[in-house]
Amino acid sequence: MSDQVERPLLFLDVDGPLLPFGDNLRRQLSLTPSPSHLSRLRPEVGPLLAALPCDLVWATTWEDMANLEISPRLGLPRLPVVAWPETSGEHEREDHWFGLCWKTRTLVSWADGRPFAWIDDEITSADRDWVAEHHRGRALLYHVEASRGLTNADFAILNEWLRST
Repeated sequence: MSDQVERPLLFLDVDGPLLPFGDNLRRQLSLTPSPSHLSRLRPEVGPLLAALPCDLVWATTWEDMANLEISPRLGLPRLPVVAWPETSGEHEREDHWFGLCWKTRTLVSWADGRPFAWIDDEITSADRDWVAEHHRGRALLYHVEASRGLTNADFAILNEWLRST
């Protein structure tokens, strides 16, 4: 049995946090990347993510396309990818009723008690409350404004939280 402590996870959304929408908040989401989408990536974000004391995981509808299109542009290695269940899940109606993001249950299950931070533009207080009640480890659900994406101030907060875990 190892005494090595597992590093916290950092679940990464793409559209909004890494590909900000700018002042045009109409979300023109597409699973097929286009030059206009990818031109919004800031290459300096890659080294900032890589320097965080955690294990990075894609938590995005891009799924493995994030490894093909986003990781290389940010200088990141291939990352694990959260596989999303079919949308007709048994809790879908309940989640919608309580205002939970459709990702919340899956991420808590994926973390399996391990500490995690989750960066997304869809996180609400309902998600924070649900995670606090259903996840046995520490968790930071970090809302990023989709119009601006991740900033240096966000990285400072994430770094501090991850180091305290």
